[in-house]
Amino acid sequence: MLQKLTRNWWLLAVCGILDVISSVLYLILYDTDGPMPLHGWNGMVMFLNRLALAAGACTIAAGIWRSASGKSWLLVLNGLAFGAYGLIPLFWRGPLSFEFFALLVVVMAMTSGILALVIARALRRNAADEWFFGLAGAASIGFAWAFLALVNRWIQLERRPFHSSVFLWLCFYFGFSAICMLGLALRLHRLDSSQSGPSLGLPSLGNQKHAH
Repeated sequence: MLQKLTRNWWLLAVCGILDVISSVLYLILYDTDGPMPLHGWNGMVMFLNRLALAAGACTIAAGIWRSASGKSWLLVLNGLAFGAYGLIPLFWRGPLSFEFFALLVVVMAMTSGILALVIARALRRNAADEWFFGLAGAASIGFAWAFLALVNRWIQLERRPFHSSVFLWLCFYFGFSAICMLGLALRLHRLDSSQSGPSLGLPSLGNQKHAH
């Protein structure tokens, strides 16, 4: 499993870069003064959906590509949620509520957080990596609970059903997700370059299926 992930580190790096772009675009939507022209709004939203779909595809591929040594189901679930976040608005013509997308963000944040905590536990021999991934995992799970609170209206930003503050939340989430994905990719690339991965004792990041 570790060898597979190190070979696929670049897919996670691509996903992180796409998250960076999404975060910047959500910040632009939040910081826009005055109403945005309808064609500009639609174009921005469609582009964001395609970015999310591409990020989801990269994450799923990182979890299953060259999967003879096992699959990372946390990455696959994260990618499926990402893909749904981007794909459904492109084809669904009915009403879509903020609660639906918030639930997808909850799944994305929760799976990312659990994955980071698993990696932190595995890298206990390296204090710097353990600290980074442990903090990232705890923060990502915190994001998940925050979005869950928004879905259930435990937290109300405003009385309006939709408001610009939502874009700021999404900007923060995708920015944080980019940091986690790029950090994971760089760590795996370093393991691949040094060829010392097996000695670090990193466990499988999901269920394993051995090739016969």
